[in-house]
This record gives sequence, C-alpha cells and structure tokens, in this order.
Amino acid sequence: MLTMQKCVSTGLLALSLLLPVAAQAQEKTLPQSREQMQLSFAPLVKQTSGAVVNVYAERLAQRRNPFAGDPFFEQFFGQRMPNRSEKQSSLGSGVILSDKGLVVTNNHVIQGADDIKIALADGREYPCEVILKDESMDLAVLRIKAKESFPVLKIANSDAVEVGDLVLAIGNPFGVGQTVTSGIVSGLARNQVTNGDFGFFIQTDASINPGNSGGALMNTNGELIGINTAIFSRGGGSNGVGFAIPGNLVNVFLKAAEEGKSTFERPYVGATFMPVTSEVAEALGLKMARGALVTAVVDGSPADKGGLKPGEVITAVNGIAIEHPDALGYRLTTAGLGKSAELTVAQSSGERKLTIALNTAPETTPRDERLIEGRNPFAGLRVANLSPKLATELQLGADKTGVVVADIARNSPAARVGFQQKDIIISLNGDPVKTSKDLETILKDSDPGFWRLEVERDGQRIRQFFR
Repeated sequence: MLTMQKCVSTGLLALSLLLPVAAQAQEKTLPQSREQMQLSFAPLVKQTSGAVVNVYAERLAQRRNPFAGDPFFEQFFGQRMPNRSEKQSSLGSGVILSDKGLVVTNNHVIQGADDIKIALADGREYPCEVILKDESMDLAVLRIKAKESFPVLKIANSDAVEVGDLVLAIGNPFGVGQTVTSGIVSGLARNQVTNGDFGFFIQTDASINPGNSGGALMNTNGELIGINTAIFSRGGGSNGVGFAIPGNLVNVFLKAAEEGKSTFERPYVGATFMPVTSEVAEALGLKMARGALVTAVVDGSPADKGGLKPGEVITAVNGIAIEHPDALGYRLTTAGLGKSAELTVAQSSGERKLTIALNTAPETTPRDERLIEGRNPFAGLRVANLSPKLATELQLGADKTGVVVADIARNSPAARVGFQQKDIIISLNGDPVKTSKDLETILKDSDPGFWRLEVERDGQRIRQFFR
C-alpha cells in the first residue's frame, strides 16, 4: 500500500511538472467529439477566397510555314513564305498579398506572355503588369492596373508549419472555377521536385491539379503558408503529392518587388556545396547524413572571410538544422540581404560556429553580353562573361569563370544544334574562349564550314563538332 501511494505521489509530481509543457502543446488538438468532427471550413473559405485570383496569360507564337523551303511551293509563292501567328493561352492562379493590388503567382504561369489579365472570385477582370519575376525561384509579382483596395491574405511564418498540420489549397484547377481542397502537410524541405534551381518545398496531400499553380496553400488561421507550384503525377492529375513554395520565401520576394527591384538577388556566399553522404557523415562523426558539404571556397569571398574551409559540413543556419545544400540556400535567402548569418559547422575535430555577411555578389568582371549573329551554329546565343554576380544569378558554382550561355533565342540555329543555358564555352576550333569578345572574334576568323567546340555542362566537359 505504501508502495502504491509512493507511485501515485510520484506520478502526480511528474504530471504537475509536465502540465506547463502540455498546456503549450494544446495549441494544436485532435477532434474530441462528434460535433467537432462536423465542423466546417466554410467560414474560413468565405473570409479568404476573395484574395485568390485567376491568372490568364496570352502570347502570340510564330508557327513556321510547313511549306517553307519546298522548291515547288516557293516557285509559285516566292522565296519568303510567311509564317503564321497563333494565340496561345495559359491559365493559373495567384494570390493578392497587398491591398494595392500586388499578386504573387508562379513564373511558369506567365512565362513569355504578351498579355496578362487577373480575374477576381466575383468575376471582375483587370489588366496587370509584371514587376518582378525569377525563373529559378518560379515566382512572379504582378501589379493590377486599378486604383482600388483589394482583399489580401496575410503571410504566415512558414517555419512554424509542421508535418500533420491541416491545410487548404485554393486555385482554379483545369479552368473549372475557384476550387478548395483540404489535406495535411505531408513533408517539409523537399528538394529535387522541379527542373528549376530552387529546392525547398512544402509537401501536401491536398489535391493540386493543373491550374492550381500560383494558388494559395493556407493554414486554418486563413494565412498563406505557401504558393502551390508542382505535382507528382503520371497522368496529369493529383495523386496526393503536391508541392508549395514556403511563405517565408514568398515574403522576401514580395518585399523585393515592393522596393522596386528589377531582379531578385540572393546572398553571395562564395563557396560550393554538395549533399552529405553516409560515408562523409561517418567520417565526421555526424549522427545523420544531413547538411551541406563544402567542396570549394573562393578567395576573398564572405565564406573565406568568415573562416569556412573545404571539407567542413554546415549543419545549421541561425540555429535551424540544414537538411541539404538547397535548404542552406533557402535559409540564407530568407535571412535577408544586408544581414549576417551564424553557421554551425562540423568537422572531424568537432563542431564550431562562424558568422558570414549576407551581401550581393560582386561583378568583378563586366558581363559584356553579346548576341551571336551570322550564318553559323552559334547564331541565337546570348553569351556573357562570368563573375560571382552572374554565377549567382544562374546558380552556377561560385568558382566558375569564362564565357557562359546566358540565353538562347527560340528556334535559332544554336537552339537546334543543342546548346543549353548555363553552358560554359571553353574553346572553339582549338582557341581558348576567355571573354565574350574572344568568341565573337574567333567566329569571324574561323572557317565557316567546320567547328570544333568544347563546353562545360553540369560539371562535365563535352566536345562537339559541327559542319
């Protein structure tokens, strides 16, 4: 009996010690009754749906005449057979995040558009303009051309989101009209989701389909926690695996647009990274294969000045754990330019902390962009000299130098022979290419019937021959 009383007393003491912690944990609770199971999201949808809009993007595309180059048809219609213009349209969603009419959507929704319109949930339509976009982030900010106040969604702290949280997705799937779906957060810090360079997504099982892109992923407080962006699907429909760009990144991007910036700049670290393998983790005594392994550090860069060394692993930024190199980029970007970040670094001798400044990358070499023209396989290339600034914009390694393919004109000779954006041109016909002017000069002085090219693509050297 005494033993039982002692156990009861001990249990009550332990319970009393845990009560404050338990009280804090009760902010998120499970349904406790049949009445709670019958609760509805309808009041929340009525409160927030007005801030989610449809985005209509149209562009005129030139379709090549199928008879162009045919001697028989050209004999009757002349050497220059006109191409046909056709109107192409795309449909997506967007979220109003400023009462002055600033709308955030995905960049791929408005990519290449000549005309963009916004349709509100009540049917009103407005023209709009693009004020900031970034292909690698897949984000764009539009401004509605109207002098009136609009309903907005508040952006939540997406770092507070946890796996298992209830969420709502609002958008216009398949163009059927505004649609609301519900689900939970299925995962965090997901990368290798899209073909872009950004890799830090919230995963949800709330149904997301084509047309939902750019729409809102909300918490049960009616706050934006993410912009719906991608789905994993073989058939084109939702299979319960959708992804959203976190609200904290959306907030930083929106502030850049409000400040009038024409491009979105990320902090320059001056180091290159790779994922941590199980072998590296074991060698450094890490409990898990997580973090960003430093492979190279640029002399004089913020990483170099902060004391970062190759072979070390960054495991946390400002006390927040880092899952992979993409997560490192996300944490530094959302920390903000002009500030500093405390890095937790692991090495074989133990763990240490260091601080680096978060500033924009310098343009130590003028980019000197040039559009290659003429009768050659390179026509249509826009090339530029690499610098830390341009390398950061293109998400290339911080130590890369030389001449890079910044852009390729659609349907140009360069596009047809297989050039890709971010190709680094090393040599042409045996001559090294160190500047964009070098490339232009070599093209003028070379035999136009034969070309020997060496490029670096995705870290590998490729040799190509053109006739």
